[in-house]
Amino acid sequence: MTQANDTTRVFIQLTQRRQNGRPRILPPEPGTHFQSRSQDPHILKALGRAWAWRRRLEAGEAATIHEIAKAEGFTDRFVSRMVRLAYLSPDVLERLVISRDPPSVSMNELIEAVNLPWSEQMRRVFEDRNSAR
Repeated sequence: MTQANDTTRVFIQLTQRRQNGRPRILPPEPGTHFQSRSQDPHILKALGRAWAWRRRLEAGEAATIHEIAKAEGFTDRFVSRMVRLAYLSPDVLERLVISRDPPSVSMNELIEAVNLPWSEQMRRVFEDRNSAR
């Protein structure tokens, strides 16, 4: 069993601030690099939904996009567009979800990038907008 002297406690001074009406915990000042890695919550939510819907289709819990749309309260078109995000390349998903790198494209352009080969998706999603013009 664990004894009381085996426990190590680490205290980190954190700051709580409201942003968009929601509380947000901020790291100490020297760790400002964590704030720059914050991902847009809409993208993370869209990716989560896409993967959940894909799993439902593959597991046979839902036979069609129409069934998912009806159960979730969305249109068929919305569900069919969003479920495409589950087919992004693993490298792009890793940067979006794990590294939390923000994409340089809009949500619609991110969905369109799914149609590209995996080798081109990374460049399209994370390229600098200024260099594309």
